[in-house]
Amino acid sequence: MTQQIHSLWLMASPADEAMLASLVGALSQRFGTPPFTPHLTLQGDTTMPPAELARAAEAAAGTVAAFAEPVALIEGSETFFRSFYARFAVSPSLAALKRTLDPEGLGSFMPHVSLLYGPVEPAAKAAAIAEVNAQLAGRHIRFERIGVVTSGQDIPIAEWRVVASVPLRAA
Repeated sequence: MTQQIHSLWLMASPADEAMLASLVGALSQRFGTPPFTPHLTLQGDTTMPPAELARAAEAAAGTVAAFAEPVALIEGSETFFRSFYARFAVSPSLAALKRTLDPEGLGSFMPHVSLLYGPVEPAAKAAAIAEVNAQLAGRHIRFERIGVVTSGQDIPIAEWRVVASVPLRAA
């Protein structure tokens, strides 16, 4: 049996998640790329069992209250899973969650919510990045829960599933 891969995602409030999902859907249609649930990865591609990840998420969520962070800017890269994304500063709340859940990754942590996966024509992508930057830069996104997700680079995006959700501490 193949070992399942899971990730820990920081997930936005229902209103912000709906807005981001609408944007991901529109970009996906515009560029012919796969749609996905918008999220900020706290720990990716781990073989740790979901129950153990849920316990770790509960412990971390108990130390950080739900919070809002402004989008620093919209950027793009050649990386498949970071083709087009909303970048955030490493705030105290984000750093605390990362330090608790993935301390080895803290030094290279670049908090972001991807908005598009995959390669697209550079000039068209640059134009879309400018459009979305005008719409989202400076806008606060409220993060309220940690998801335990069956997901990974070797799992088809259409098969990614949230298997547990842990709310952050009430503000």
